[in-house]
Amino acid sequence: MDGFDLAPLLTPDGWRLLESLPPYDPGQALALGESLRREGHSPALVAAALTQQRLRQRAAAKFGPFAARMLFTPDALEQATRLAVSAHHASRFARAGSRCVADLGCGIGGDALALASLCPQVLAVERDEPTAALATVNLSPFPNAEVRCADALEVDLAAEGVDAVFADPARRSGGRRITDPECWSPPLGQVLGLREQVEALGVKVAPGIDHALLPADAHVQWVSVDGQVVEAGIWCGPLAPEGSGRSALVLHSGADGEPVAHTLTDPDCDNPATPPVQLDPVAGPEDLEGIIHEPDGAAIRAGLVAHLAGRLGAVPVGHRIAYLTGSTPAGAEAAPFVRSWRLVEVLPLHLKALRSRVRNRGIGRLEIHARGVDVSPEALRASLRPQGDAGEVWLLTRIGPRGDGGRGRSPRGAVLVVEPAAPARPPESCSAHPSS
Repeated sequence: MDGFDLAPLLTPDGWRLLESLPPYDPGQALALGESLRREGHSPALVAAALTQQRLRQRAAAKFGPFAARMLFTPDALEQATRLAVSAHHASRFARAGSRCVADLGCGIGGDALALASLCPQVLAVERDEPTAALATVNLSPFPNAEVRCADALEVDLAAEGVDAVFADPARRSGGRRITDPECWSPPLGQVLGLREQVEALGVKVAPGIDHALLPADAHVQWVSVDGQVVEAGIWCGPLAPEGSGRSALVLHSGADGEPVAHTLTDPDCDNPATPPVQLDPVAGPEDLEGIIHEPDGAAIRAGLVAHLAGRLGAVPVGHRIAYLTGSTPAGAEAAPFVRSWRLVEVLPLHLKALRSRVRNRGIGRLEIHARGVDVSPEALRASLRPQGDAGEVWLLTRIGPRGDGGRGRSPRGAVLVVEPAAPARPPESCSAHPSS
């Protein structure tokens, strides 16, 4: 698994050594390894322990204090659900009154850990034996959680007393993402078929899933954490008290480090499989208003851009472009779901002119966002070689309706130079309410 040998740690001596290590310090890792080998520990054990020490430090961002006693591999850590997101998963099962939850495809146990914290009984199922061993270690503090190495679809749910299922099909093979849900392991269609046995079904899916492939009678929620879209979840039966449709769950780190959650739902959408509404954009650069809104990725994936535009009194800057333009920054109710910028200048998307601007203005700090243009912000920044004390924020995009003979591309590639806009002062009768 990932080429790592964790067997040396799965012994009393190995575990004691791992628990005795100080927090990971890259400057001291080499010296610490040499010291441990001089004390008589085998090179294999030292290598495994130091690797876990490093992975636990990385994992703290996802698992908080739980990371300090868990075991990981690099791939498993990358694919594991963040604890803040898992807690929202688990709360759905708890609110539905689930007694025995089967976590099918549990991986190293990230979701099962949260489920076991809120639900009476959890059966965590993982087909890969080494991964199941990690899950067993990670879930050992929870006597109400059992880990079983088995095929997810071969578990007799009725015989196990399972009344709710959470499934996380494998969406990678050989390190590559699999885009076709019917090629996931197990296939999405077979997972959704479990509803014939258990009404309460939740499925973690790729956030880029085609809306047309979603079940019409489910609620699908896209999730972002600090601006990064991390997943989508299909929720069925009692796990979807909000009813069928689509929503975005936006998690931001609060002042105390704890996540603050906000949920955006389109009340006019009761079928997640319906195509998102597309609004007519401005006619050209001259019609851009003073504010540019940048919706959160979860709202975009959920097809809620048109709903946000209605709330903000804004319109898209271009055909099928998720930047919106309006006259006022977002108020308190919409602010969690968009970032509002004040438009400073509109520039043509010409490399030579942009290089000249960066050089002449001494721009050393350059934040670049892009939507609807075939330009990599990282590659553009590297080619511009920013240097100096000044800073700017650029939004690379297309402006206006669809052009180029109707083939879906517009010749109006542009750079919107923007700066942060202060939020609009809400009316006295309005306030923002974080979701639970």
